[in-house]
Amino acid sequence: MSGLLALLDDVAGIAKVAATSVDDVAAAAGKAGAKTAGVIIDDAAVAPKYVQGFDPARELPIIWRITRGSLFNKLVLLMPVAMLLANFAPWAITPLLMLGGSYLCFEGAEKIFHVFFPHASHEIEQDMSIKDPGHLEEQKIKGAIKTDFILSAEIMTIALAAIEAPNVWMQAATLAVVGIGVTLAVYGSVALIVKMDDVGLFLTQNAPTPIGRGLGRGMVKFMPVLMWLLSVVGTAAMLWVGGSIIIHGLEVLGFGWLGHHIHDLAYAAGHAVPAGWAGFVEWSAKATMDGIFGVTLGLALIPIATKVIGPVMGMFTSAKASH
Repeated sequence: MSGLLALLDDVAGIAKVAATSVDDVAAAAGKAGAKTAGVIIDDAAVAPKYVQGFDPARELPIIWRITRGSLFNKLVLLMPVAMLLANFAPWAITPLLMLGGSYLCFEGAEKIFHVFFPHASHEIEQDMSIKDPGHLEEQKIKGAIKTDFILSAEIMTIALAAIEAPNVWMQAATLAVVGIGVTLAVYGSVALIVKMDDVGLFLTQNAPTPIGRGLGRGMVKFMPVLMWLLSVVGTAAMLWVGGSIIIHGLEVLGFGWLGHHIHDLAYAAGHAVPAGWAGFVEWSAKATMDGIFGVTLGLALIPIATKVIGPVMGMFTSAKASH
């Protein structure tokens, strides 16, 4: 009997350790996931465009296929590489983060540039022409998964840099939780967004009360506004996150002049307002300055990306792919 009680006590102890480990993984995943907020917002803002123009019945299947591709990107392709870097080449994480941050700055600045100087590619217009819906669906899904790979790489690298785990297994578990949680959050939100107009149309046509039909009409009319807001917020998030990644990376590499000045200016702004607003104003000032740096860097990268990187990549791919 005493042996049985001792065994039960050991089992209870193991259960407590396991429960603590689960809590630690959840806490670490939450902390690391918060660091990726800007990229997540942009991912959620970009994804709905991949189902525009398709029959409503195909929207959710397309999103599900992109979701599976995103999980494959994060868990099968990126997580092993991230773990190898973290344990054998941690010095490479900061340069990779800065490379991803530069990409975010370029993408955000290019969107702003396109607003003021609209431009289009004849090749892209041909690719997006709805001549063969099945072919178009496959192309859009492949394009979405490729875009997701870049954003997922940034998410996983940011999360990895934020994880403080006592061992490699806890680190891997936390990274996996972040990858799965972010993917479900992003594409779950996308599914709700793209079906909102269908729900609104259904209410407009079938709701038994005037209030319900009015709500449906409001949902349908609000969809273009929501998509515009997502685009604006996503672009701002890209520039803020990209700029902050580059500035922090420069500090890590020993070039902290810009980061220190931004910190000092944000601190001064926070202490120029009543105490209750100090934290919010300081954060807002720093985010704004990070975003200004991000758009400046992104604008500088546009000619490099289009005149140098694009043609070089075109040397190794087809002319169509280079576009």
